[in-house]
Amino acid sequence: MRAVRATVVLPGIFAIGYQVIGDLQVATFAAFGGFATLVLASFGGDWRRKLRAHFGLAVTGSVLLVIGTAVSSSVVLASLVAVPLAFAVLFAGVGGPNAASAGPAALLAYVLPAASPGELSLVLSRLEGWWLASVAGTIAVLVFSPRSPGFALRRAAARSAHTLADQLDAALRGDTDAKYRAASIAAKHDLMTTFTATPYRPTGLAAADQAMDSLVALLEWCTFVVIDSLGEFRDLRGVAEVERRLLTDTSEVLRTIGVVLDGEPARVELDRLERSLGESVAYLRRLRADRDGYADALHLSFHARTTAVAAHTAAADALIAVGRAEPEVVERRLTAAAGIASRHASLRSVWFLNSVRGALALAAAVAVADLTGVEHGFWVVLGTLSVLRTNATSTGATALRALLGTAVGFVLGAVLLLGIGTGPVALWIALPVAVFVAAYAPGALPFAAGQAAFTVVISVLFNLLAPAGWQIGVVRIEDVALGCAVSVVIGVLFWPRGASRLVADDLADALRTGGAYLVHAVDWALGLRHTLPEPAAAIAAGVRLDDALRGYLAERGSKRVPKEDLWRLTSGTLRARLTAHSLAGLPSPDVGADPVRQSLSEQAGQIAAWCDYLGSRLDRTDRGTLPTLAPPSYRDPLAGDGVTVADLSCALWVSEHLKHLMPRLTELAGPATAVARVRHRPWWR
Repeated sequence: MRAVRATVVLPGIFAIGYQVIGDLQVATFAAFGGFATLVLASFGGDWRRKLRAHFGLAVTGSVLLVIGTAVSSSVVLASLVAVPLAFAVLFAGVGGPNAASAGPAALLAYVLPAASPGELSLVLSRLEGWWLASVAGTIAVLVFSPRSPGFALRRAAARSAHTLADQLDAALRGDTDAKYRAASIAAKHDLMTTFTATPYRPTGLAAADQAMDSLVALLEWCTFVVIDSLGEFRDLRGVAEVERRLLTDTSEVLRTIGVVLDGEPARVELDRLERSLGESVAYLRRLRADRDGYADALHLSFHARTTAVAAHTAAADALIAVGRAEPEVVERRLTAAAGIASRHASLRSVWFLNSVRGALALAAAVAVADLTGVEHGFWVVLGTLSVLRTNATSTGATALRALLGTAVGFVLGAVLLLGIGTGPVALWIALPVAVFVAAYAPGALPFAAGQAAFTVVISVLFNLLAPAGWQIGVVRIEDVALGCAVSVVIGVLFWPRGASRLVADDLADALRTGGAYLVHAVDWALGLRHTLPEPAAAIAAGVRLDDALRGYLAERGSKRVPKEDLWRLTSGTLRARLTAHSLAGLPSPDVGADPVRQSLSEQAGQIAAWCDYLGSRLDRTDRGTLPTLAPPSYRDPLAGDGVTVADLSCALWVSEHLKHLMPRLTELAGPATAVARVRHRPWWR
């Protein structure tokens, strides 16, 4: 669809600018503006979000175009201005996939005039071409466009919610067929594959995006808890009526989440689930610890309540994601998103470092293009941006592919021009074919093939504007070589290790902040601390880790740590955070300290200390000298008279949460050690 849109629109607006209006500036900026709008940018969401995104790109590109034209007469000024502008445009990608996709397209509007000769008198003609491309491209996208990955993510989340409801319903009626468990696991894997498939998060900082992001984590958590609990209690027909009612209400809420995400009308009944939660807690507190089956009742109640709380929160997120939540709920989500965005201004953020490096590379490329006096100097800058990756080795490998593709494109273009000549009729016939291949290539063909196709498009376009024959391809090879050289130098000087180092650093942050959040939440639930736990730091660290891991996995070349181990580490930090989130949702009892509560608080502190230790192995505070240390094991705390924690109602939930979490920590030690070894290896190895 992308290729067909570009094939129809781009030659058409180029023809309007060149043949109808008769202005080379309009034609040139219409052609490159069309490429930016229809090929470089790919916006998701419904038609309203796409319209807003295209309008934002048009306005941002117009501002950058004017600035680029104004500074083009001074190489120093053009290079200096490029730094803050490029950083702002690239760093804005933290706002979501649409903003990330718009970055390269918007920078094209600065690169083209800044690295080309021109005066301010040309601004109006250039803006005319840019807006011609923006309007035509936006109409084409709105009329003829596939569904965005966001819809696929919503469908996967809906399927996960439906399968979890089916599994709970089957257990409640005594059906232990393994197909329900298999369906839940398959749906969860499909959800996480859809969520992790792209090099940047498919959700942004808008309230609906943040809600969808949280919903994915909660559904994964629900799947884990349901499968774990039904592994111990396969047949739920014999459970207490109050727990049966809680599980039934939880299943209904999960099923309603699936219906809401499918876009069908449904009423989310959370009041009934809240009443069932309260009745379950009250029932458990009335039980005697010395009665038969008390331990099983406690264990089942923990699983039922944890699943219910996660389903309750997921339902609220689903309503926000589909635009049906109350305004005050949306406002709270936006406030939290603003805090997450501010925490990306850190050397631990892949967005921040990539933006800094990209800005410096762009400025250097503008300077090189002007100082060398090469023809069509903006190709130097395009070459720089197209091959700059998150580490030096990936940049170098991509640069070689770019040069190879450009050389192949030069040969193909030369053969084409020698075969059909430089007559306008033949070139106008060849242009749509070349545009189709160039627009189809990104994401579908190897990088070198895309470079080759784009070189053929350039050859045809510039021979239409000013016939130069096959020699135009030689100029492009020279310029792209200069641009690639700039990218390689910048890649070596700034952040040569790329995202592999950030994965380790951000994983260390996620472990430490998650451990601190858990300690605060445990003390809150035990009544030892009465300030509500604040999750912002842990959430922001988790988002930075997710972004760094996606950047690392998107890098070309072999990975020294298996992808499955990396996502297992990310899931481990998420599990600790969601455990703390579940505890933070409990009321803080007004009770004094006692040996049992103190023991549980100390065990939470041991978890946090182990997470901090593991973080020290991962980040720069350790150079591989720390030995491997096993995570702490859960122990039932004893009061002074030998009474166990089971007799203390306010500590029941804390003990079950810790008992459930601590055995899973052992899964993190091996993968974390592997990441630590890669982290401390020299970048050139």
